[in-house]
Amino acid sequence: MNGGETAVKAAKFRDITPVRQYPRRTGSAGTGRILEENMEILVCVKQVPDDSVEISLDPKTGAPALDGVTPVVNAFDTYALEMAVRLKEAAGGEVTVLSIGDESVKNSLKNCLAVGADYAYLAANDAYQSADPEIIAKELKAAKEAIEEKTGKKFDIVFCGKETTDFASGQVGTILAKELSAPVTADVVDITAGEGKVTVKQETEEGYCMIESGLPCVVTVNKPEYDPRYPTIKSKMAARKKPIEELAAEEAGAAQVEVLRVYAPAKRAAGVKIKAEDPAEAVSQALAMMSEAKAI
Repeated sequence: MNGGETAVKAAKFRDITPVRQYPRRTGSAGTGRILEENMEILVCVKQVPDDSVEISLDPKTGAPALDGVTPVVNAFDTYALEMAVRLKEAAGGEVTVLSIGDESVKNSLKNCLAVGADYAYLAANDAYQSADPEIIAKELKAAKEAIEEKTGKKFDIVFCGKETTDFASGQVGTILAKELSAPVTADVVDITAGEGKVTVKQETEEGYCMIESGLPCVVTVNKPEYDPRYPTIKSKMAARKKPIEELAAEEAGAAQVEVLRVYAPAKRAAGVKIKAEDPAEAVSQALAMMSEAKAI
């Protein structure tokens, strides 16, 4: 890149236009420009096992041993929610969170209400963990449309985390955009809005790309330069009083992808420590060991 800034060609995807590209640099994160009108924002979240603790596999079932592991909101979804709430605070509007799952997911939705979401919906599906990304995307689409029909609102933008920490497929957000026939931008780390469009900062391997997108649209969120806020005692108490409305999950058909086996990688043998005062002797011993092991 010349001078830290290079023009890029217009994207072929409908309603999306790259504005400029520039190398990564540190600095304070933006919070969005003022909109002329309020936005209706939907954030899709998933409850996952807490990935801050080590999870082993049950030797009898081969499945992850989750007894005693606290379920939490997926980390990338917390980034998406924080970004959505910041956009709401800057531009005005409302944030609705939506999740698919069983009754236990309501606790995670309450946590979302405690950090800035205005409304929460649960699409009930006890078998959601066995659903593939396409089924999840179709169920999210049906739930979104049910909320719109129920409330009379139309969502301007749908936020998703870029992936979940349990399966890490990274596909749901883009498949959802396809189902909605909406433009999508992945790996978003900041967003501003105004004049019926949004401008997003997309993280790439080379740096960042500023992209304009028409509305409605979908964005999948990577870790931004700021951390999600913590709930206060006051916000937790207020969240407890807010209802979580339940929706019947739509039947989206049979899964096209099936997990055949979950297993841990084989443990590597411990290394051999070579003790030699002379570097040449150490190299000689190492070569001898490698030759004996037929590694060379």
